[in-house]
Amino acid sequence: MWYVLIGIPGLEALHTWISIPICFMYIVAVIGNIFLVFLIVTERSLHEPMYLFLSMLALADVLLSTATAPKMLAIFWFHSTDISFRSCVSQMFFIHFIFVAESAILLAMAFDRYVAICHPLKYTTVLTSAVTGKIGVAAVVRSFLICSPFIFLVYRLVYCGRKILPHSYCEHMGIVRLACDSINVNIIYGLTMALLSTGLDVVFIIVSYTMILCTVFQIPSWAARFKALNTCASHICVILIFYTPAFFSFFAHRFGGETIPGHTHILVANLYVVVPPMLNPIIYGVKTKQIQNRVVLLFSPMSTCC
Repeated sequence: MWYVLIGIPGLEALHTWISIPICFMYIVAVIGNIFLVFLIVTERSLHEPMYLFLSMLALADVLLSTATAPKMLAIFWFHSTDISFRSCVSQMFFIHFIFVAESAILLAMAFDRYVAICHPLKYTTVLTSAVTGKIGVAAVVRSFLICSPFIFLVYRLVYCGRKILPHSYCEHMGIVRLACDSINVNIIYGLTMALLSTGLDVVFIIVSYTMILCTVFQIPSWAARFKALNTCASHICVILIFYTPAFFSFFAHRFGGETIPGHTHILVANLYVVVPPMLNPIIYGVKTKQIQNRVVLLFSPMSTCC
């Protein structure tokens, strides 16, 4: 069984123009995040929990954009709209899997900042390299356990021959809406898992930063306050960039069918898989002095040779 991905419904005439910024953002995302991972892995001074979590986030960003952008560009440029059912389900799984894993990594980064600012004396004993590694493994395992049932829930449905997917990539609700069976189980499971995984992650992140702010504003020195807040600024920006379009897309797909135009929802969903991956290395590169210093040191021998 084959499906047809039509891209952005209603904006087919603009596909070529839309593809240009998406292609640019995808290239920047891949190069920027791979460079960030390389920098963190090769520089011993960056082998700290904060940067190890950042490397996990960068790797997840590369995987997320690569799981979606190439097919999107193939649709926009070559009208390669066909995709097999198995490939569609595989893409769906990896998109949801990476998203849930990224959410867990952002929670781990919030916990890292909480310990560093609220309990600085315990930081090195609480967040050891072994603990950091276990948190990374736990994020992957949790994501796999949450997202694997989506495959079985999709395969259990009976499909009636409807093959048009009004999207640029495959995701759970888009696939199940082509089924003839009742999709209530799929809707309930999707909402439940979203609330219990990503929803709880957001709650814990908010709690972490509330406690961080309470601690920061008790510091008597304004310089120390600014330094503490500055270390959290980049992470807060990344959190907002990650969750805002994701929740918009999630709720628009389920509750905004009549109020939000289809092309708006799909366009936001397309940008979501390339904009955060593109911006994350830029934000951390601009806001994190240690990364700036390592980049300058890395490129200074090249400029000297030239």
